[in-house]
Amino acid sequence: MARLPFGRGSRLTGWNPNLIYVIATLLSAAIVGVVLYGLHPFGRNDDANQGPAGIDAPNRTAPVAPRLAAEVKAEPNLTSIAPRVSTESDPKVAELIAEATLLVNTKPDSVIEARDKLNQVLSLCKSQQQRAAVKEQLSNLANKWLFSRTIFPQDRLCANYTVKRGEQLTRIGEQFKVPHEILTQINNIHRPEALQAGQAIKVIHGPFHVKICRSTFTMDLYLQDTFVRSVPVGLGMPDRRTPTGTWRVKPGGKLISPTWTDPDTGRTYKAKDPDYPLGSRWIALEGIDGEAKGRTGFAIHGTKDPEQIGMAGSRGCIRLDNGVAVLVYNLLVPIYSQVTVEE
Repeated sequence: MARLPFGRGSRLTGWNPNLIYVIATLLSAAIVGVVLYGLHPFGRNDDANQGPAGIDAPNRTAPVAPRLAAEVKAEPNLTSIAPRVSTESDPKVAELIAEATLLVNTKPDSVIEARDKLNQVLSLCKSQQQRAAVKEQLSNLANKWLFSRTIFPQDRLCANYTVKRGEQLTRIGEQFKVPHEILTQINNIHRPEALQAGQAIKVIHGPFHVKICRSTFTMDLYLQDTFVRSVPVGLGMPDRRTPTGTWRVKPGGKLISPTWTDPDTGRTYKAKDPDYPLGSRWIALEGIDGEAKGRTGFAIHGTKDPEQIGMAGSRGCIRLDNGVAVLVYNLLVPIYSQVTVEE
């Protein structure tokens, strides 16, 4: 039977000492990497890389509602949350992350306290890895406090609301600056028209906003100033870059698979066309500040080509996976929701 070179009774004669040293060094580095970073050495945010939980790859023939229902009902495994701290991390920030993690793991009802602490820490993070770790935890927590029927005490962003006589969900949504679609989903309301006076529902104090980073092809979703989730985006090609600056959702600009005419070719596309390019949703934007000021014709929309997500291939619009486009459509409200595009 052959003997391993480092096994008992093996002979090291003929082994180069320098080679042994190199192998030992590499093994030590690998072990340290696993201890410090876990299985994802760069603090990978699975939500950002794969989209929200329960959303499949775009399917132009399948209805989008079941996918989003899975997204809203996704439940994180909070007991498995652990801080990931690199050697380049700020020790104070690492301490705050650990405190928030301890809160979540030992006191299930402290979700809001942990959320607010982590959201404050996010603004202090200079390490990319720390930011990724904090965003991942905040995203998991959002499944508990936001994308569910649960209302936690001391939550300034969500509350109970008693429906008044004659009120419709659309009017309630307008009152709280959120689309009625997200209220329908988190309350599991199958027939909004059957809403009854005296019925208690969960409401969200909006509006939602998004921040887009051109260099990383990511969109961060916020409720007011609280981070909710990161998703990947496709942006404008080099000669038609998505303009930086501040936009807002255009009044009347939210549409479901609208008919669209290609400004370059003049061809008109309808939703039923097999090569329809706009995906599941269209959210028109209008620029209000910076390079974007005064500009129109740009939008956030779905795409039939998931390969374009994470790339610069559009004519300036912001592309999303079709399932994610539905989620964003159900969060942003005209006029009040702002879209900030940064380098």
